[in-house]
Amino acid sequence: MVDAAIQDFSMNKILHTLAAIALTVSSAAAFAHEYKAGPLKIGHPWSRATPAGAKVGGGYLSIENTGATPDRLVSISVPFADSVEMHEMAVVDGIMTMRPLENGLAIASGAKIEFKPGGYHIMFMDLKQPLKQDEMLKGTLTFEKAGTVEVAFKVETMGAKAPAPGAHTH
Repeated sequence: MVDAAIQDFSMNKILHTLAAIALTVSSAAAFAHEYKAGPLKIGHPWSRATPAGAKVGGGYLSIENTGATPDRLVSISVPFADSVEMHEMAVVDGIMTMRPLENGLAIASGAKIEFKPGGYHIMFMDLKQPLKQDEMLKGTLTFEKAGTVEVAFKVETMGAKAPAPGAHTH
């Protein structure tokens, strides 16, 4: 009888431990901040916090094309802004210029594109709300071939120049 009770206790402890491990693994997967759309890997979408009353915000992420054919990011939509534009910043003859990418952005086969401060970036226009640090804000990326993928932009500090260290998992 005692042996049976010990065996039941041990089995319950093992099952409880396995359940805890499974929950931890699934939680880590749920908070991983990378996405896939076919052969495209989208890495850590993020934004900066904005002050109250700000009308624009910036968005950043990386896109890696592991496929054999090029693709194109054609649009981005978010519920927290009236419109979204993709822009390119460049220095031409010592003058910084910014222009919208009217036809989206091509991602060649085997290439990795970085949307980051000072280069390609996403402009959230006519914000409906301030972007608050540590929020996860939903968005949709639409690709010419890979279709749409739902992502979440992690809001970092106002002055962030890059995602927080270790930000690829939360």
